[in-house]
Amino acid sequence: MKLLPLDKLGAREANGIVDFGLFLPWVSQKDGNRLIIKIIHEKDQFIQDIQPLEFELKHSIDSEYGDYWSTQIDIKTQSKPSAKSAWGEPGRYVYRYCLQNPNQGEIDWIIDPFAREFGVGKLSAFTLGYQQYEWSQKEKTWKTPNLKDIVLYELMIDEFGGNIDGTIEKLGYLADLGVNCLEIMPLSNVALTVDWGFLPIGYFGVDERFGKRKDLQSLIDAAHQNNIAVIVDAVYGHTGDSFPYSYVYRKLGYRENPFMGTFAKDYFGESTDYNRKFTQDFFYTVNYHWLDVYHVDGFRYDCVPNYWDGSTGVGYANLVFNTYKTVKEKRQAGEYWQRFFNNDTINLIQCAEQLEGPKEILEQTYTNSTWQNETFGAAESVAQGNKGDLANLGFKLGLDGYPSEITNNGDKIAKTALQYLENHDHSRFVCNFGTIARDNDLLKEGNRDLWYKVQPYLIGIFTGKGIPLLWQGQEFGENYFLPEQGFGRVMLLRPVRWDYFYDPIGKSVLSLVRKLIKLRSQQPQFTEGDHFFYNDYDRYHSKNVLLFSRKHGNKFSLVALNFSDRDQNVPFWFPIAGNYQEELNGENNLIGVPSYSEYWVTIPSNYGRIWTVTTNT
Repeated sequence: MKLLPLDKLGAREANGIVDFGLFLPWVSQKDGNRLIIKIIHEKDQFIQDIQPLEFELKHSIDSEYGDYWSTQIDIKTQSKPSAKSAWGEPGRYVYRYCLQNPNQGEIDWIIDPFAREFGVGKLSAFTLGYQQYEWSQKEKTWKTPNLKDIVLYELMIDEFGGNIDGTIEKLGYLADLGVNCLEIMPLSNVALTVDWGFLPIGYFGVDERFGKRKDLQSLIDAAHQNNIAVIVDAVYGHTGDSFPYSYVYRKLGYRENPFMGTFAKDYFGESTDYNRKFTQDFFYTVNYHWLDVYHVDGFRYDCVPNYWDGSTGVGYANLVFNTYKTVKEKRQAGEYWQRFFNNDTINLIQCAEQLEGPKEILEQTYTNSTWQNETFGAAESVAQGNKGDLANLGFKLGLDGYPSEITNNGDKIAKTALQYLENHDHSRFVCNFGTIARDNDLLKEGNRDLWYKVQPYLIGIFTGKGIPLLWQGQEFGENYFLPEQGFGRVMLLRPVRWDYFYDPIGKSVLSLVRKLIKLRSQQPQFTEGDHFFYNDYDRYHSKNVLLFSRKHGNKFSLVALNFSDRDQNVPFWFPIAGNYQEELNGENNLIGVPSYSEYWVTIPSNYGRIWTVTTNT
């Protein structure tokens, strides 16, 4: 893979002069094509008698990528389209391309695929008088956390904070909660105002719904100052139908496309074709741009099956390998690239959403973490009354069969998977125990009065192996319902209800989450220790109880979870004699526990106990 020459692509402004450049493979001037750019100041765009100024681009041939169109415009030397126009003033200008083709006529509303900024809808943008963001001093010493130490928090900017500034204001809260990594849902440009963002049309910047380049850089800088890493959602297997490399060639009626096409699995949207070198280089360049310009700590790769063609393929595996290799080569570069290097470890986060083969993606690629729905599915089944899935849940909490480290080409890479009960794709977990009807099915909610039933699942997620993930507001009992399919999933805003933070239910859930995160940060057996599941139906599962232990060195903890509606007494043979501290409430300590002798413990209903040996005898 090669980096595209971004210094000749997109809109680049300096001292009032703006250069525009665009690759349009197979669209040549000799075939009678003309490419026009239409530009208007942002303040003028909705004024009827102010129309955009138009400029024609020149055609040339790039030795690597073929047909290249470009022009240079001195904004201040151009006459205003109207006396009332803001043309020539500093600020944001919006633009679009228009192709005039001898066979298809005018093809308007072409987005710049290399735009660094965006306007409303399908407009690209640039800022006249743009000043580079100045990063804080903290950024020079920031280190991306080790994989084993991550507590992940998934959020959508518009639902979590309303906008970027509102999200920045909540970073202190997240740091206090114990979160040390954000997973921000798609930031790339889409056409709609309310949209999850999984059908992008622009990749090289933050969508105007959220803010501008500096706003996002400020968010990431502030997150790092709060010791919170940031990974962004990367949607590279499919696009929206307005994405220019889909839109233009469809309008031209071409039988083939230099960028799009059938590849691997086509779940939805317009499929990107990684058999095309241009496509490979494009998304590799997008990754580099976000690492270099925005200082992200890594990526969460959406819907990997869309571009998974095996461990030696040209799709996903190739992209994550080249991204890792590029970061590795930056070891001596200093500056902000140093964030990834901790002795011999490279802490670039590359997290796959590969729900069809999560173990495979860890074993066969440079991915170091993955989503997996196996734990979630087992937990959901148990919550719905399937006692037989308790054993399955026990194994999944221990990530049974998942690698913890792989060496590829001499590169030693830590591996793990995410553990979650909730994420953007599903209803809140409390909905499994009961819902409250509203005037529309889309607005029904989980019954928060049943929040206590979620407790043993939360304890399991935070004390099991892997990276625990919280979905915005989960920590204080958010209870939105989400339909499994349809536009009601993505076109309805579900803002986090911060008032839940203050009510009795919210306080109770939050107290538990805080304890569990603190426990992980202080006790190494929960982040890197061995996991042993006690798979015994008669003693445990028949009573809706699940037991597992975590051990690291001389640190040993027994985790006991009770999913039933009454307290349960069960026997256990502790491997280490001594005194055991109960970590959740500090009142049910065990004194003088013998080793390898039957010892009965009590686990409260819909809750759990965590006993850690403190004094060996």
